[in-house]
Amino acid sequence: MLETPEDSALDSVLNAYHLRARITDNPKLCGRWREPEEAGPRAYFHLIDRGMCWFEAGCLDMPVRLAAGDLILLPRGDAHVLTSEPEPGPADACFSTLLCGEFEFEGGTAGNPLLDALPDCIVVHAADAGDAFRRLAELLGEESRRPDFGKQAVMDKLADALFTMAVRHYLKTAPGRRGLLAGLADGRLRPALEAMHRDPGRDWSVAQLAGIACLSRTAFAQRFSQALGQSPIQYLTRWRMTIALGLLRDPRLSVAAIAEQLGYQTEAAFRRSFKRVHGSGPGQFRAPAPRRLNRNGGARPQAALAWDSNARDHSMNCSSGIARL
Repeated sequence: MLETPEDSALDSVLNAYHLRARITDNPKLCGRWREPEEAGPRAYFHLIDRGMCWFEAGCLDMPVRLAAGDLILLPRGDAHVLTSEPEPGPADACFSTLLCGEFEFEGGTAGNPLLDALPDCIVVHAADAGDAFRRLAELLGEESRRPDFGKQAVMDKLADALFTMAVRHYLKTAPGRRGLLAGLADGRLRPALEAMHRDPGRDWSVAQLAGIACLSRTAFAQRFSQALGQSPIQYLTRWRMTIALGLLRDPRLSVAAIAEQLGYQTEAAFRRSFKRVHGSGPGQFRAPAPRRLNRNGGARPQAALAWDSNARDHSMNCSSGIARL
């Protein structure tokens, strides 16, 4: 499948940050209900499976009505309210079901250039999003109602695609872009971003990147900073530290080898940059050691990546109760 240069650059960012999505709740709601949700540390979403509801948040000027197939995405986990009606009134007999979940990126949300480039709230109406988005939303709903083995894993994978489609819809419809998305849309800045993504270990200078962008050094630096809110070298450092997170999962690579691969002359310099970006040293992000056989031939337990046990509970109450996955 042929991709535009902008699509290719966005793919490199999504792959580097290792998006993980998880469906956390499948509430069934009826009658009059109102559910406030506090702000949280992850990106959250609500997909309307059947029925309808209203969505309220500080990032919106007025409540938004959502119908089946519509999606609300909150990249920074803003506080919000889901309700059967925006104003008090007679109970609505509508029966609604939702699919609620979380998106998480490796390295967290702080400083993530993709999330920083998105607005506080993205509303995707199925009627405007195209056939592919509607089919995916329908498939998620159908899967949630199946009693089949492994449906949680299937829904989580589908939710990964849902995030990407929501971002793609935003790119096509947003009147203005900011941050990384503005840079990817800029025909001069995009080649420089692609070069850094493709070869993060190269000893890049602002002059070299400016040459790729066909701009003077000063014009390139100003244009880059205005679009992305940081200098080219600051962006390059952050990108290198993102790539480092993935490399640290390989137990065959030493920290020194990773430092050299990413263009650092010394391991100490790499460690300083890593801690400045991620808040702790590389050792905190190392992959678990490989499993070893015990004397009886069995495998010893191995630590595994898991969702934070303190992850926000999307539980929602209503007069008809709630169905959990």
